[in-house]
Amino acid sequence: MINQPRMAVEIAGIRLKNPVMTASGTFGYGQEFSPFVDLNRLGAIVLKGITLRPKMGNPPPRIVETPSGVLNAIGLQNIGIEALIKEKLPYLTEFDVPIIINISGNTIEEYMEISKRLEEVSQELKVAALEINISCPNIRREGNPSWGKDAQVTYQLVYEVRKSTKLPLIVKLTPNVTDIKKIAQAAEEAGADALSLINTLIGMAVDIDLRKPKLGNISGGLSGPAIKPVALWMVWQVFQQVKIPIVGMGGIMNARDALEFILVGARAVSVGTANLVNPTSTIEIIEGIEDYCLKNGIMDVNELVGSIRI
Repeated sequence: MINQPRMAVEIAGIRLKNPVMTASGTFGYGQEFSPFVDLNRLGAIVLKGITLRPKMGNPPPRIVETPSGVLNAIGLQNIGIEALIKEKLPYLTEFDVPIIINISGNTIEEYMEISKRLEEVSQELKVAALEINISCPNIRREGNPSWGKDAQVTYQLVYEVRKSTKLPLIVKLTPNVTDIKKIAQAAEEAGADALSLINTLIGMAVDIDLRKPKLGNISGGLSGPAIKPVALWMVWQVFQQVKIPIVGMGGIMNARDALEFILVGARAVSVGTANLVNPTSTIEIIEGIEDYCLKNGIMDVNELVGSIRI
C-alpha cells in the first residue's frame, strides 16, 4: 500500500485539509458551486466580498474577456452583511470546510462593525476567519482611497479591525503598489494572522469600432493567466519579508500553477478565474498537487513551501 502524502496545512491558526482555497468573488457564496464541487474536499471557501449594507456595484458592462485573462469591474455587488448571515451562511454549516468571509467597507468603522457582527455569529455559523479586502481596484471609496497602497494607512486599518474581533485576520494585498513588501510588513505588525496576494491588476480594454472603453467603469481588475508571473514575484518577495503564512493567488489554472506558488512561499493557494472556466478546477488542482507529492516522494505538502532552489 502506498502511503498518501499529508496534505493538511495551517493558515492563521485554521487547519485546512489541503492547501487549495477558493478566491473571493469567483465562487459566489458557495451554494452556487455545490452541484458541481464536493465542498467538503476543499481546503477552505472564501465567500464573495461582503459590505455592511447591500451594494449594487458598477454600471454594465462589467466583465470583458482578454486574450489571457478577464477584466472585471463588478464593484463589489453584494447582498449585505445581514442577508449573508440570514440567507447564505446557514446552508454552509452542513459542510466540514472552513468558511472565510471577505469583508470591505468605506470607513474603518464599517470594517469594525462587520467584524464584530461576524464574530457574534461565528460559533453558530462556523465562520473560521475574515479576509480584509483592502485591494479591490474597481470601487470608489468614500473613505480613504489609499487603503492597501499606503503602509501607514494599512497599519491603522488592520490595527483597528484587530481590536474589534478575535477572529483570525487574513489581509488581502493589492499588486498596484510600488513596494508590496512594505504593505505586507505593515499588515503583519498591525496584527494580521496571514496575508493573501495578489488581488487583480488594474487594466482597461477599448472597443475601437465604438471608440469607447469596453467596461462601464472604464477600468477594471485583470485576473487569469496573464498576471501569474507578477503574482509569483510578489509572493516570493513577501515571503522573504514576513513570518506569517501567505495565501498565493493570481492566474492559477491547474496544479502546476498552484505548485509554483507553493514553491515560492505560499502555504495555501486561492483559485479564482479558473472557477469561471472549469467549475471543478479546485478539485483537479487538489488531486494534481497530491499526485506531484506522490511522484516526487514528498510525504508532507508543507515541505514544499518556499523550497524553490535559488
